[in-house]
Amino acid sequence: MVGFSREKPPFEKGGLGGFAFERLHPALQHHIVNSLGWRSLRPLQAASIPPILSGEHAILLAPTAGGKTEAAVFPVLSRMLTEPWNGLSVLYICPIKALLNNLEPRLAQDAGLVGRRVALWHGDVSPARKAKLVTDPPDILLTTPESLEVTLISRRIDHWRLFAELRCVIIDEVHAFAGDDRGWHLLYLLERLSRIAGRELQRLGLSATVGNPAQLCDWLAGGLVQPRRVINPPTDAGPAPEVELDWVGNLRNAALVISRLHRGEKRLVFCDSRARVEELAIELRALGVYTFVSHSCLSLDERQAAEAAFSQGQDCVIVATSTLELGIDVGDLDRMIQIDAPSRVSSFLQRIGRTGRRTGTPRNCLFLITKEEAFLPAAALLQLWSEGYVEPIEPPPLPMHLFAQQIMGLALQESGITAADWPAWLGRRPGLEAVELGMLEQILDFMHQTEILHADQGLFGIGQSGERQFGAKHFMELFSVFVSPPSIKVFHGRQEIGEVHQSTFIVKEEGAAVLSLGGRSWATKYVDWPRRKAYVEPTELRGRSQWLSAGQPLHFALCQAVARVLAREDPPAAFSRRAAEHMEGLREVFDWVEPDKTFLIAYEPDSLAWWTFAGRLVNAAIADALSGEASKVIADNLAISFSGAVDLESLKRAIGEKVLGDAAEIRLPLDEDFIAELKFGECLPEALRVMEITERYACSTAVAVLRGQPLEMLWMRAPARSCCGAKRKE
Repeated sequence: MVGFSREKPPFEKGGLGGFAFERLHPALQHHIVNSLGWRSLRPLQAASIPPILSGEHAILLAPTAGGKTEAAVFPVLSRMLTEPWNGLSVLYICPIKALLNNLEPRLAQDAGLVGRRVALWHGDVSPARKAKLVTDPPDILLTTPESLEVTLISRRIDHWRLFAELRCVIIDEVHAFAGDDRGWHLLYLLERLSRIAGRELQRLGLSATVGNPAQLCDWLAGGLVQPRRVINPPTDAGPAPEVELDWVGNLRNAALVISRLHRGEKRLVFCDSRARVEELAIELRALGVYTFVSHSCLSLDERQAAEAAFSQGQDCVIVATSTLELGIDVGDLDRMIQIDAPSRVSSFLQRIGRTGRRTGTPRNCLFLITKEEAFLPAAALLQLWSEGYVEPIEPPPLPMHLFAQQIMGLALQESGITAADWPAWLGRRPGLEAVELGMLEQILDFMHQTEILHADQGLFGIGQSGERQFGAKHFMELFSVFVSPPSIKVFHGRQEIGEVHQSTFIVKEEGAAVLSLGGRSWATKYVDWPRRKAYVEPTELRGRSQWLSAGQPLHFALCQAVARVLAREDPPAAFSRRAAEHMEGLREVFDWVEPDKTFLIAYEPDSLAWWTFAGRLVNAAIADALSGEASKVIADNLAISFSGAVDLESLKRAIGEKVLGDAAEIRLPLDEDFIAELKFGECLPEALRVMEITERYACSTAVAVLRGQPLEMLWMRAPARSCCGAKRKE
């Protein structure tokens, strides 16, 4: 795992991993002891040696900085020497390029100890460098799924020759793949690579935080011949983490707190949007704080310069999105500060794990809550954390649109493919094992009918419609499984700063748009719309940039925890005086809340609310089922509001019949703004496209929980709206 300290691990009884260490190749043993100077292995490193040497598939789990990278790489290098493996035999796959760049020197050192080579392969590596790698492949290639797809499709690369000796795939931050369509894309690529290599590839996934490791292991290696296991030995938890929540009310106050606290220390501050990162960075710099910025829409040079300067500095702050959650090494951190709250406990664990790496120092996190709507979710997240809860990883079901993408990819890869050929390439059909072949044949027929594919004597190739939709820039749209928003690259002279959404440059008033990027403000000089480039110059004016994304609903477990945290008297973690007073005010507003119950409350004859604490996804589905019960039905994360002529008793009966009844069917309407677009949805017949989306946004499990919770009815007079949108009773 990136960020693991290369300091010597503490001495452990039993020597350097005992018998497990002795199973490694003698040359590797020598260099671990003498070149690296290690006196012992960490628990995961010792536990991983026997199963990996025997060829098992595995999920390797350990806290951040638990030595996961070496736990996988050392036994793989040993196999490489013992068996022996030659040519390109190992792929090391990461979710982001920055993580690969950060890992490369470390892995190159490990492999170089035993005479093996490591190389990078992604979009920022030059064509000339890639041509040399094809001619003389390294032993270990660091890459992303998208770059693998490009390699397989490219007509300039002989993929049969390049991947012929492939034996093993190591997937870092595997949880970051498994929870969305990139995971299915990766598994399909591994099926194709196995066909090219002519063997089952050993699959090793590395992760720090996951709630259902056995299921994740089944997802990674299901249906393969070799055994699979989760490797998760007990570890020393170290000192108790220091976690505090503070209520500051706005981003400017947050900047003031950061500027005054922990002076002289190196602080990593997380925000959950790029716009908030930019806004906070400008506020901090205005207060004289030495501040750096990192997010995915900054150019590579800007991001690397900021991360390098931060890693070498002291008394400074780097403000980042989740891009720095994934373990990119930015040096030895003193503090982690969270603006508002991430949506998942697993993200919080990743982030707090960036601290406390010096022996005897605790992990730490300070939550600074700037918005009313973020306070209860932050408190609920700490409630879940105090209960030891971590979200299960749930791959999205029925990835039929990715089956269509893979058919197009194979048609390009093999210069045409027959209907009889694809099963041999896509092997176990990840995610679609239970789908009847006839349904997949419907997809092929539809793609043929709509000219996404064309057929010539039974050989499928890309048709005119497919060329039109996906063929731009050598089929760039096929390489990624996500929809990219329309963006404009921003330049200061010849230096690329980053990119922003095109709406940033649409201003209502006269004059040029002023934007923020890299924690600085820029005035627009000129926008080259055809080339999608903007040229800017520094300005003292305050700028603002836009990156459009739909706000995701809070998940069911977090919203259920809101009820628990409201009902408890003591906070789940340390609260500042301001936060404690704010929490007390919310508890007065919600003094009727009891965990594991729902409440139907009448405030006025024409104003009712059903407090489910179920999340917006579930509540939107319920609101749709009850849409005929009032003139207006609105769902949010905690409740469903009814306005107009509606009777409390009749509404309760409708809830019992249409929602809580065993025969009731609750489905999310497909026009909700948080439903993610299927990148290749136009390749599916409408019925299959609706089936896939409906299955992905099913809420049957959560509704089943609600059916087991008593429904209470309350009447409240003289309601007053509180600052968080709750009704207050007198």
